[in-house]
Amino acid sequence: MKISSPEFKNNACNALDDNQLQGALRHVRKNFVKKRADARRDLPEFDALRDSARAIKDHTLAHLDLYLEHYEKKVIESGGKVHWATNAAEARGIIMDICRKSNARTVTKGKSMITEEISLNEFLEANEIQPVETDLGEYIIQLRGENPSHIIAPAVHLNMDQIRDEFRKAHTHLPAERSMDEPETLLREARQILRDKFLSADVGITGANFLVAETGSSLIVTNEGNGDLTQIIPRIHVVVASIEKIVPTLEDMAQITRVLARSATGQETTVYSTLSTGPKRKTDEDGPEEYHVVLLDNGRSSMLGTEFSEMLRCIRCGACMNHCPVYQAIGGHAYGWVYPGPMGSVLTPTLIGIDKAGHLPNASTFCGRCEAVCPMHIPLPKMMRFWREREFEQHLSAPSHRRNLTLWAWFAKHPSLYRFVTSIGMRILAIWGGSAKRINWLPMAGGWTKFRVLPAPEGPTFIRQYQRAKRNAR
Repeated sequence: MKISSPEFKNNACNALDDNQLQGALRHVRKNFVKKRADARRDLPEFDALRDSARAIKDHTLAHLDLYLEHYEKKVIESGGKVHWATNAAEARGIIMDICRKSNARTVTKGKSMITEEISLNEFLEANEIQPVETDLGEYIIQLRGENPSHIIAPAVHLNMDQIRDEFRKAHTHLPAERSMDEPETLLREARQILRDKFLSADVGITGANFLVAETGSSLIVTNEGNGDLTQIIPRIHVVVASIEKIVPTLEDMAQITRVLARSATGQETTVYSTLSTGPKRKTDEDGPEEYHVVLLDNGRSSMLGTEFSEMLRCIRCGACMNHCPVYQAIGGHAYGWVYPGPMGSVLTPTLIGIDKAGHLPNASTFCGRCEAVCPMHIPLPKMMRFWREREFEQHLSAPSHRRNLTLWAWFAKHPSLYRFVTSIGMRILAIWGGSAKRINWLPMAGGWTKFRVLPAPEGPTFIRQYQRAKRNAR
């Protein structure tokens, strides 16, 4: 994926013109939003839980070093090993060393956005190790050679016909005349294919929704059970997680999970919530012989104590993108990197630089829906404004954009002149809109009106209306 501003604009244009994608995105606009609203309504203490979850994460981030040290101690006590990675390259190197020591040729993977962030699949393939995604959505997009378009529903951009075609191309050893008309038949076929992969894998790699300092455990939440098979059957289990996933206690973890599933899929809880603590013990009937945790920083520690530290509260539920009108219109691939939607518009510039991702915080209406539905009360619009300021300060925005803002700022500092010019401008725009009262093109605003119809002004400016109402009230 490309992450430059021109590419984002092209991606967005292509997405808006893609009828198939627009049909698929209706699922996001309707189902996710409604299910989250229903789940919130059915849990009277939902908002109180959000406040508590925010407090837990704020406390943890304020003492992150202490909890990470305690977590490492507990993992070692349970027989596991913790590896610290400063960046993506170090994380990939650590995982490769683990695979090579075990002579691994096949790796099964549970759904993990952090392994997408470090481009692990491409790295393993380049080193002749076959990674197999076992989450159904991830498996589908791996067959297509695509990245996830959503952090909890990676194949939400596809319809059933596309999935059926992909299975027929990939599973050529199965009878060509087999029925594939129902979602259940596609699911059974994927299960049949993946069963052999589970049994033959040398290493299983999962992400982690939470790391528990109290016990040295990792938690994954899934709806398919693939995560359990990924971490129990192979001889080696590797957990890859970023450092902010830590929580102090099992009770804290349980409390935050009450808002996680409700915010993500509208469920009371996911079908599987699986805790792993170290390798198999002598009395255990199954489980891995080795248990490794790769803790990745990759820019997180530099966010602490800054305007972006609150982003580290994110629990990757996807609620912000489900409710975002921009994401709902263009989908996830248009954003050009791993994390789409409002959370990606804040996190991506941190991880790859505002010079490469400055287009993302600008792709927002600032309607505030993302902050309103975030279970962790993350002020996403405020942080996107911070990134816009950084972009402007570093002279990374387009020269025309800077000139227009400079001109506006000059007028804003001269209120009388500003009111005079805007009142004239309102009258001109009203005439321009004609009888239809719609404006299809404006000078220096063609990028805006290319995809939008601007309503023509009707009546005086807000300031004029306020002054008139104030005089009439006397």
